[in-house]
Amino acid sequence: MSDRIEKQIDLKAPIGRVWKALTDHREFGAWFRVHLDQPFEAGRPSTGHITHPGYEHLKWTATVVEMVEPHLFSLTWHPAAIDPDVDYSSETPTLVEFRLEEIDGGTRLRLTESGFDKVPADRRAEAWRMNEGGWTQQMANIKTHVES
Repeated sequence: MSDRIEKQIDLKAPIGRVWKALTDHREFGAWFRVHLDQPFEAGRPSTGHITHPGYEHLKWTATVVEMVEPHLFSLTWHPAAIDPDVDYSSETPTLVEFRLEEIDGGTRLRLTESGFDKVPADRRAEAWRMNEGGWTQQMANIKTHVES
């Protein structure tokens, strides 16, 4: 198992459109399946709840790290924090980075989630497995969102 997850997708949409889908909290919520309580702002927490079927009981908690328009949006969160009875706040979060690059005909989106080596050993492999599959689905979701 790796310390990181990396995904890349080429989108048939201008970089500004993809940037908005990533950084506008309402648009992000539409494709990511989360209802966010406030706009994203660097250095600030982001809260809300998951709207993906089967996970509606889960809260969304992240911290926005950087917003460098239109190339980098990053946040930290606790991966696979799906047990509502567990307090994950003492764990070191992973870093999620969305990097955008203009290409012929659209935008290349590179996603990296790193720091799995800091996730407690008893849940590290499951957190990585869940997010590896989750990011595959989310890349398909943002593609549908920005290309329609």
